[in-house]
Amino acid sequence: MRRSLLALSLVFVMTALPAYAHAPSPGPNGGLKVDAGANHHVELVATGTTEVTVYLFDAADQPVSATGHTGNAILLIDGAIRRFALSAADGNRLTGTSPVPVSPGVKGAIQVITPDGTTAQGKF
Repeated sequence: MRRSLLALSLVFVMTALPAYAHAPSPGPNGGLKVDAGANHHVELVATGTTEVTVYLFDAADQPVSATGHTGNAILLIDGAIRRFALSAADGNRLTGTSPVPVSPGVKGAIQVITPDGTTAQGKF
């Protein structure tokens, strides 16, 4: 009886876990926001132009100054991988220019390099 109850409990937990996975959520700037490691969140804003903006937040969703940060965008656009650099702008923004227009909801990854050289990566 005890084994049956344990097995049933494990099945319940394993089927419920995917519901708790982090999917992109709406960010305060109109983009998608995801976890980027244990200490960071990033919000990717793409509006159909070549300009891409990434907003930086800490784990408590407070803005983090972009000063000293750099990054890379690796995005899947029209079936092709596009890579381009991100550089610090004012406030908590990193910006970059894609070789082609980037639509909202694009799939890919953003890598952020902090001033101390550590990296964080958010997947969209």
